Amino acid sequence: MHVRSTFVALALLAAGASVQANNLLDQLKEQAGAAVNSQGSSNSGAGGSALSNLSLGGFKMPAIGSSTVGSAAGVLEYCVKNNYLGGDAASVKDKLLAKITGQKKQENDFASGAKGLLKGGDGKSLNLKGLSSKVKEKACDYVLKNATSLI
Repeated sequence: MHVRSTFVALALLAAGASVQANNLLDQLKEQAGAAVNSQGSSNSGAGGSALSNLSLGGFKMPAIGSSTVGSAAGVLEYCVKNNYLGGDAASVKDKLLAKITGQKKQENDFASGAKGLLKGGDGKSLNLKGLSSKVKEKACDYVLKNATSLI
């Protein structure tokens, strides 16, 4: 009889843990959704590539194009500085910086990007600071691949 009671108690515990896991998953999804901040639906100058439709953690990445060169360069700076990217990422960043020198808006976007905030031409933005290291690596790779096409 004691074994049966223990088994029932364990089964109830497991069911409760499953509910908690689902609640935690829902909370994580909400936080990931909050990291992507929709600021409008203007697509002017978005110009992004096919990679702009990349889904990362259940949400779409901001589109990178000619209007977001400064932001992309800044995020590359953030990614290199925090060791999420290496290789030619610094060179790509430098080439992008050469394109935006003297353009105040682009220079401001670079400053935000260097703090981990990616602004897309589609009006969406993504703050890398709130993401896990693995997701940051994927986001950094996404920016590098798209930024390379802007050089």
